[in-house]
Amino acid sequence: MTLHPEILPGAAGLAAEALDLVFIEGFSAPTLIGIHPGELTEKQPVVIDLHAGVPRARACDTDRIHDTIDYAAVRERLLRLLAEHRVQLLEALAEQIAGVLIGEFGAHWVRVKVAKPRKFDDVAAVGVVIERWAGAAEGAPHARSAAVLRLIGQVQAGRHREGPQQGE
Repeated sequence: MTLHPEILPGAAGLAAEALDLVFIEGFSAPTLIGIHPGELTEKQPVVIDLHAGVPRARACDTDRIHDTIDYAAVRERLLRLLAEHRVQLLEALAEQIAGVLIGEFGAHWVRVKVAKPRKFDDVAAVGVVIERWAGAAEGAPHARSAAVLRLIGQVQAGRHREGPQQGE
């Protein structure tokens, strides 16, 4: 599968590697999360959607579950994480989920959406969506984006040394 901007914003215009996406949508389980007093004593449901990208999964050729991300194993790991985590914000929970998918399941890219359904009477859900790339430094832009910016900087520096280019 080729990366598409609607699936991977920021991938447009880059020579993107082909990724296969394994996904789970609408996973719902109770957990303790929040900053308000009632949220810290009573479990509430969270709904998780995730997409995990891997370079062309060998499972396409081998038809073996061990050659891709096993979403049943991911589901079990999510259940364990929701029972064990000690974070208060959905952002921090989404970050932990992304770390699990990259660190334990070998995803190269992930998008994680975590929502609290019916948090308010007049809102269907509140939540966060994050995207992370394996190998990108925490808090830093994606490695490919950094490489593009370095290249642009080198081109611009070269232009300044050579003087104005035709049409500039």
